[in-house]
Amino acid sequence: MSSQPGILDSVPPLARHLSFRLASDVAPDELATTLRALAGSVDGKQIVVGIGPATVAVVQGDILLLRPFPHMIGAGVSIPATSAALWCWLRDDDRGVLLHETRRLKKLLSPLYEITDVVDAFMYSDSRDLTGYEDGTENPEGVDAIAAAIVSDAGSGLDGSSFAAVQRWIHDLDRFESMTTRQQDHIIGRRHSDNEELEDAPASAHVKRTAQEDFDPEAFVVRRSMPWAAADEEGLIFLAFGHSFDAFEALMKRMVGADDGVVDALFSFTRPVTGDYLWCPPMKGDRLDLRAIGL
Repeated sequence: MSSQPGILDSVPPLARHLSFRLASDVAPDELATTLRALAGSVDGKQIVVGIGPATVAVVQGDILLLRPFPHMIGAGVSIPATSAALWCWLRDDDRGVLLHETRRLKKLLSPLYEITDVVDAFMYSDSRDLTGYEDGTENPEGVDAIAAAIVSDAGSGLDGSSFAAVQRWIHDLDRFESMTTRQQDHIIGRRHSDNEELEDAPASAHVKRTAQEDFDPEAFVVRRSMPWAAADEEGLIFLAFGHSFDAFEALMKRMVGADDGVVDALFSFTRPVTGDYLWCPPMKGDRLDLRAIGL
């Protein structure tokens, strides 16, 4: 049993995030047939698949740790919750390939799934956010990444799976660029010039709010975030994989100041507009293993 390999692979040059909702009055047996077809048509590497709570409910499956994304509120900030029934993360270095794979998936999943969001993402420089700061500096690697992101000792059909949290954030780059370099560094908690953590950064600095080793238990996730851009707005697709959602939720609660009232300084120039939880099934041979939901 193995995980979908794209989860632990490095960030690709280009990506596309597809979010789907279920059409009304979907019959469980029809949905099961569509999911089986999907399971045999993706490799888990070029296309990583996540299944949402609504899909699991229709086929009467039971993924104990899968739950709806929580709506969180802090002092003047809000983490919205959306409800993708299915999510596909397409990874490649050719935008044409992403386009044709999108068309193929839409046809395969129609009419039971309707596409609700298509977001094209890309690697910027040496995997930086559009602010110019390095992204994913504290990402676990190797066996630590496997331990953080992949389910183990849960039984056949669950071992090798992962839980994905996906958010689309919109940046106000004009606001960010109007700040001094010192102000920007204190928002992130690192120096832009050398990526070194700042000891004198305020308590609201993002690095201080989300230091994964400072939680009890430690809140490590494997992040695979990438910038995105449209004609009139841009930001970050935040993507985190964990063996449960607990670490991600601990990080988000700290960001909105749920424990001490200190809100993450990131909210001074960026905000999330989506939030989805997905279960990413393991692979069995060359296909997705859907035994955990009875397929």
